Amino acid sequence: MNGDERGRGVEDVDAVDRIAADWRRERPDLDVTPLAFVGRIALVAETLIGPAGERAVEQHGINKGDFDVLATLRRRGAPYSVIPSVLSSELMMSRAGMTKRLDRLEGAGLVRRTLDADDRRSFRVTLTDEGLAVVDAALTSLVESLGELVADLDQDERRRLDGALRTLLRARGR
Repeated sequence: MNGDERGRGVEDVDAVDRIAADWRRERPDLDVTPLAFVGRIALVAETLIGPAGERAVEQHGINKGDFDVLATLRRRGAPYSVIPSVLSSELMMSRAGMTKRLDRLEGAGLVRRTLDADDRRSFRVTLTDEGLAVVDAALTSLVESLGELVADLDQDERRRLDGALRTLLRARGR
C-alpha cells in the first residue's frame, strides 16, 4: 500500500487502485501514479460522462453527433446560421461526414440549407424553429444530467478539479 492508499477503508479502494497496486507489485521500478490518475479520468469520461450525455440528448430524438451540430449553430447566436465548412472545422469532421449528418438533420426538419447570399457557390445551414426548440431542450437535459454527476462534489472540489484539468489542458496547448 502506498501513501495514496493509506487512510482509506477497503470500501474506498476501486478498480483503478487495484490495477495500480498490481503494477506496483509487478513493476516496483515505475511510479504508476500517472497511470492511475489518467486511468481514473478516462474511466469517468467513458463510463459516466459519455453515457449520461448520450442519454440526455437521445430523449429528444437526436444523437450526440446531431446535438454537436445543432449546438454549434445555437452557440453562434441568431440567426443560427453558418456555412458547412465552418461546422466541419469546428467539429473536426470530414466534409463528407458533415454532409451526411446535415442530410439527416434537414430530413428531420431541424436545419435547412439555403444558398449563401454572399457566395452563390456555397450554402448556409440554419437552425429551424423546431431545431432551436430541440437543441435548447437537449441542452437543458444535458446540463441537468451532468449536474447530477458532480452533485457529490462540493463547490471547492469542483473548483479545484476544474482548475487542475484546465492546467493540464493548457500545458498541452488545448
